[in-house]
Amino acid sequence: MEEVVKKVSTGSSGLDELLGGGLEPKMITQFFGEAGCGKSTLCLVCAVETASRGKGVVYIDTEGFSVERFSQIAGDNTEEYAKQMYIVEPATFAEQGMMISESENLVKSGTASLIILDSATALYRVENMETKDALSMLSQQMMTLLGISKKYDVPVIITNQVFMDIERGRLKGLGGTNLSHISKAIIKIEKHEGFRRAVISKHRSQPEGRIWDFRIAQSGVEDKK
Repeated sequence: MEEVVKKVSTGSSGLDELLGGGLEPKMITQFFGEAGCGKSTLCLVCAVETASRGKGVVYIDTEGFSVERFSQIAGDNTEEYAKQMYIVEPATFAEQGMMISESENLVKSGTASLIILDSATALYRVENMETKDALSMLSQQMMTLLGISKKYDVPVIITNQVFMDIERGRLKGLGGTNLSHISKAIIKIEKHEGFRRAVISKHRSQPEGRIWDFRIAQSGVEDKK
């Protein structure tokens, strides 16, 4: 008999439904898309939901954590939920790897039950790291995250930046095939006029191409009516 996986709510019923019930422990879920498409908002919604259950969140933010946006989503509970947030902001790609490794201590102790890395590839891009060694570093960081996720039965979320694949004429996530392979759920976030669309690019239990339309709201996200 197949093991029933207990999924973790994202805090959005629409996103939960898209993912087949929520975030899955023991694996990496990746959101990728253009700048300003809502990736960070989705991360914050997930973080606030976890904090609301009294669980800690390791939040590795390479682009600058928005306290204002967190407060908007957390609302009147901002001060309470902030106590569950363990926010670190690496300045270099090497620091990012170190902070990923150190996050294991918080998960191991039971202090945190969700790891978010927003974004996995921002510093990789800033430092213009397109060499074989850089790809190897990125793969090692992701393998470390996956190892923590599997060992302690927690979900991991990463966001990924994009580039234009000229040959195919479409946006693709950075990090090559390794990052795509390591992420077992990959959701593309598209910007449309007046709303956003989340599209499943890869998922082990949900069909590719399945969509969820939503809007960015003051308090996080809401289903497009």
